[in-house]
Amino acid sequence: MSQTIAAIYRYPVKGLSPEPLGSVALTPGKCLPQDRRFAIALPTTRFDPERPEWLSKTHFVMLMRDEKLAELTTRFDAEADVLTIERDGRTVLRESLADAAGRRRAAAFFDEFLAGIAEGGLRIVEAPGHSFADARRKPNATTDQYVSLINLASIAALEHSLGAAVAPLRFRANVYFEGAPAWSELDWLEREIAVGGARLRIVSAITRCAATQVNPATAERDLDIVRALQRGFGHNLMGVYGEVVADGEIAIGDPLIPAPE
Repeated sequence: MSQTIAAIYRYPVKGLSPEPLGSVALTPGKCLPQDRRFAIALPTTRFDPERPEWLSKTHFVMLMRDEKLAELTTRFDAEADVLTIERDGRTVLRESLADAAGRRRAAAFFDEFLAGIAEGGLRIVEAPGHSFADARRKPNATTDQYVSLINLASIAALEHSLGAAVAPLRFRANVYFEGAPAWSELDWLEREIAVGGARLRIVSAITRCAATQVNPATAERDLDIVRALQRGFGHNLMGVYGEVVADGEIAIGDPLIPAPE
C-alpha cells in the first residue's frame, strides 16, 4: 500500500481549533501559510513584534493548561483577517485581527471565557513572518518553521496498546498520512521525503506533552497519552517535524515517498 496524505490542517491561532485544508502550497523554510500566525499572550509575556523570538508555550494560552479552549470552534478568514468563534453551535465572536480594536475585543472575550486563569488582561499578538510554534529551532535545521506529520498507523498502534480510541486531532499535526507501517516515520530522520509536489527534510521526532490528554470533542482530560506511549513503546514520541526544502503544492491523496537510506 502506498503512503498518502489523509488530512491537512492549519492552526491560525495557537491553542484554538484546527482548520482542514484540501490542499496547500508549501514554501522553503516556512510552515503552512497562516499556521500559528497569532497567539494569545499572557499578561506577563514579553513579546516584541519588531524583533520576534521563539517563546515556549507557557507564555501563551494553551491546551496543556487551558483545556476549556477545546469547547470553542474557530475559523479564520485569511483574506479578511477575520476570526469567528462558535460555542455550542452559536457564534460568540467575529472580529478582525487586522486592527488593534478587533484584537482588543477578541482578547477581552478570552479574558471572560478563561476567567480566573489570567489576571490583568490577555492580548492577541503576531509578527510578520513569525510562527508561534511549539518547536524551537532544531540544531540540524536551517529554519525554525516546520511542517508536522503524523502516521495514522502509529496512532492505531497506540490505540491498540491503550485499549481506547485516540482522536488524531489530539496531536494537532499539519499532515496526517496513511499506508506506512507504524513508527516507520521515526526512521526518516535526516532523510528527505517527497510530499506531493514539495520536498521536506525530516529534522526531528515530536515529543508529546499533557496537551494530548485533552479530548478535542469534549474538552475533558480523559486519556494520559504520554504515559501510554512510555508504557507501550518506551518513548513519548508521536510524529515528526519536516523542514520544507523545495516548494510545491500538497493535497489530500498525494503520495509521501521517503528518499532511500
